[in-house]
Amino acid sequence: MLNGYPPEYAAIFAQMPSVKVENEKGELINTTTLLDGKTPLIVSFWSTTCKPCIRELDAIHEVLPDWLEEANFKVVAVSVDDNRFTAKAHSLVQGHGWSDFTVLYDKKQELMRAMNVTLTPQVYVLDGNGKIIYSHTGYTPGSEQELLETIKKL
Repeated sequence: MLNGYPPEYAAIFAQMPSVKVENEKGELINTTTLLDGKTPLIVSFWSTTCKPCIRELDAIHEVLPDWLEEANFKVVAVSVDDNRFTAKAHSLVQGHGWSDFTVLYDKKQELMRAMNVTLTPQVYVLDGNGKIIYSHTGYTPGSEQELLETIKKL
């Protein structure tokens, strides 16, 4: 056990980096402000041109009310679209009703690089202190269930 986590998580232990990104209101925030020391996060990197990303976020959105009855956590959806597609990303968030998510816009891909994201969708589960305890690339229907199972172990 490493800090209470099974050994298979040891290889991906890392920390939420301190990077400034835009929130839904267009304000620059530091990513470390998302951490409160107790609430786990699902952090999902997505783009407007990534259909699996949108399917995964829609699947999470659909089951979120049920999941929140089982565990306390937040979902952070990080758009990696650059300035040319930010308006489209905002529209997509509105159109899909992702208002329960904390949506961030990583226009310069600084957070994406800091977290070594090379492909989307890329999803992480972080504990309340920002330690990455789970990582998954790609999406197949049903794989979102792994996220809840990981959070319930915290």
